Amino acid sequence: MNPVSVIGMGLSPKDLTAAHWEKIRSADILMGGKRHLSYFEDFPGQKKEIDKNLKELTEFIRENMFRMKIAVLASGDPLYYGIASYLIKTLGPESVCIYPNISSVSAAFARIKMPWQDARLLSMHGKYDEDGLLSVLKQEKKIALLTDPRHSPAWLARFLMEKAETGFRMCVLEQLGMDGEQVQWYSPEEAAEKEFAEPNLVILLKDGNAENREAECFLGMPDENFEHQKGLITKAEVRAVTLSKLRLSSPEMVLWDLGAGSGSVSIEASFLLPKGRIYALEQHPERIAQIQENIARYRAHQVKVVQTVLPEGLETLPGPDRIFIGGGGKNLENIIRTSSAYLREEGIMVINTVLLQNIQTALDTLADCGFSTEIVQIQISSGRSMPWGQRLAAQNPVWIISGFRQ
Repeated sequence: MNPVSVIGMGLSPKDLTAAHWEKIRSADILMGGKRHLSYFEDFPGQKKEIDKNLKELTEFIRENMFRMKIAVLASGDPLYYGIASYLIKTLGPESVCIYPNISSVSAAFARIKMPWQDARLLSMHGKYDEDGLLSVLKQEKKIALLTDPRHSPAWLARFLMEKAETGFRMCVLEQLGMDGEQVQWYSPEEAAEKEFAEPNLVILLKDGNAENREAECFLGMPDENFEHQKGLITKAEVRAVTLSKLRLSSPEMVLWDLGAGSGSVSIEASFLLPKGRIYALEQHPERIAQIQENIARYRAHQVKVVQTVLPEGLETLPGPDRIFIGGGGKNLENIIRTSSAYLREEGIMVINTVLLQNIQTALDTLADCGFSTEIVQIQISSGRSMPWGQRLAAQNPVWIISGFRQ
């Protein structure tokens, strides 16, 4: 068997090394995209163009690799969103040899003379994940994005403007390594109105002096940091303990916040679930408006607001890994029973209540629904100024009840 040689082309044939050329010249079959094959008009062997039918590609390689040497030409670096990953997976690592080269991203940062070890890299090719992109925009200050014809630099600029993700400068690098290469900086407003030559990529840099810098985010933020109706908020210390009881251990979890109030638990959960999905369900329009304002303030794009009278509306949501119920009132039992039916295996439900009657309701209902339970009681006393010092003012005790799917 002759292992397939996957040759990274870099930006153009100018980036090919002597080792690359040796593998190409010794090959019996040269495979690649139409543009790559056009560089090798004098290749004496068989040339085969790679199209979107990758299954046919691997079948062709399997049929020929035992009697012929095959070289596959790949854009940039073959293992950076390249075809080499697919060939390793389908043919097996023993059947593939990788010859790396310059990636478009490394070349882009070289063009603008900027280190990129701290950059976040993201591809917009294929499936588009809006929540994932928003999460990256929220967290990172230096981002490189591989575009495609649909998700172009102009599309990205409009997306930034629509989502109020301002404070970024855009560098659009068109046709790197080709005769038509262009490297230019734009504001999102400027880029939104332009057309750009393919292929291209974008580097986003966040201006540290941007006027609309996001609010500082941390767990257990003071209640006054949130828009809320007086008293209708999970208090800061209780919020921190509640989040620990939810055990948000994976950044991609789905959380339901039932009876979200101000959305404070959802907002702080979003710091722990950068790739997750959080659904804040609330009945009252004025509280819905407050949740939306808090989402905008903290750029918590993972949080989706749903106006409903619980337990209605749950059937339309993705199944949760975690459920938080911030009260429930007289309808707590029905909310627990209905929502627990959607909770995934090994899921956790956490219920906060200040009502003595609801403690037993929560414990009994969770047990009846097949959960094991634990309960803790928290009572916070906070300092209040006095003429010659401070006193401690006690808040209402809160019971935090956790249910574990067995």
